[in-house]
Amino acid sequence: MRSRAHKTSGSPGKNETERTEKPGFAARKVAADILGNVVHKKRPLDGETDISSGHSGFRSLAGNDRALVRAIIGASLRHRGEISEIVDRLLDRPIPEKTGRVLDILHIAIAQMLFLEIPDRAAVSLAVDHAGLDRRARPYKGLVNGVLRRLGREREDLVSDLDAERLNTPEWLWESWHTAYGEDTVRAISRAHQSEAALDLTVKSDPEGWAKTLGGKVVGAGSVRLQNKGAVDTLAGFDDGMWWVQDAAAALPARLLGDVHGLKVADLCAAPGGKTAQLAAAGAEVTAVDISKGRLARLQENMTRLKLQVRTVVSDLRAFEPEEPFDAVLLDAPCSATGTIRRHPDVAWIKKPYDIEKLAEIQLELLDRVLAWVKPGGLLVYCTCSLEAAEGEHQASAFLERNAGAVELEPVQASEVGELDEVVSAQGYLRCLPNHRAASDLQTFGMDGFFAARFRRS
Repeated sequence: MRSRAHKTSGSPGKNETERTEKPGFAARKVAADILGNVVHKKRPLDGETDISSGHSGFRSLAGNDRALVRAIIGASLRHRGEISEIVDRLLDRPIPEKTGRVLDILHIAIAQMLFLEIPDRAAVSLAVDHAGLDRRARPYKGLVNGVLRRLGREREDLVSDLDAERLNTPEWLWESWHTAYGEDTVRAISRAHQSEAALDLTVKSDPEGWAKTLGGKVVGAGSVRLQNKGAVDTLAGFDDGMWWVQDAAAALPARLLGDVHGLKVADLCAAPGGKTAQLAAAGAEVTAVDISKGRLARLQENMTRLKLQVRTVVSDLRAFEPEEPFDAVLLDAPCSATGTIRRHPDVAWIKKPYDIEKLAEIQLELLDRVLAWVKPGGLLVYCTCSLEAAEGEHQASAFLERNAGAVELEPVQASEVGELDEVVSAQGYLRCLPNHRAASDLQTFGMDGFFAARFRRS
């Protein structure tokens, strides 16, 4: 009796030890843990998978298992709506389990079965083992087994009529994008979100040369898009500081300041530093301001690798006061980041409408505040990596109305952004969408969602 009690209190039996040591078990368990933290506790995925400060189980995995976890979670989040609909169809009634643990295990398994090249038997077996070893999920071990095996048998019937584009986009985001862009475009955006973002680089000079060296192609207004992803720090030019990672769309706003050589330019909310590097490489005297000491420290590390000189200031912009006005200001304002869902699929499931409202208030305050930091005749570029009109077009038009006579819009020209006509709106704003083409060849699609407006102080 004592030995049984002792085993129940926590010591694993032989079978349990064997199951936890199965190849791939630890990775699936960590994937379910992280998925739960993201969708239930609203923790950013980047934080959970940070190799130095993230989820302890993730940090303890070998490199190949960490890559597997990222792939599984990515598929689980990109296809979350589809998977939820499939689970609903397979269940007679909702699972009365409040923590979501069983659903997390099911989502991880279904993502492998439908969207990754992992055999059904492996995904099912490891999910059933996981449920059996988890205190909260153990009562539903049989249900997990039954649901997943039924999916394996009835896969075609279960998925044939799914509206993936609609299901994988949260309702409030669908409505927002439908209002702003229309039915065809919102569906194109959703389709773009089902695949991972490309890996783009901004180079100091000679994009064509670096594209040839690195096996990529030139996109946008001079970015280099790599054909194959891999460890960037092993690529030619990394150690020499010849380029940095930056999405082709994110590289466009800094270009709207034109020739900045010799000018004093402020990059506000500067981290992680892609735009800072662009401005410094173009010869500007850059002051990079950010509220995060840690992020600004990483920015400085990047500038050191790139051999670029910039001045950094840790400060909340609402408290910062420059010593003198700048020739130009780039305000990359805090935003919902809904334009980065291709590379950060958790954003779709952790952001809510009230986040947009709160951020829009901050953007309004910062825009009005930093206008005074621009010399008369100087340029102010406002940008956000958001697809929401409230953080883009509406914000810019309201700013012009509030400051009539003090600023005027300086429309963006297609010639400034790689001749990509579709990213320039009728109002003269920069509006990049995830489904937009990234090059003039018409076959290269995909970039981050970005908005930018350029104002000149009267």
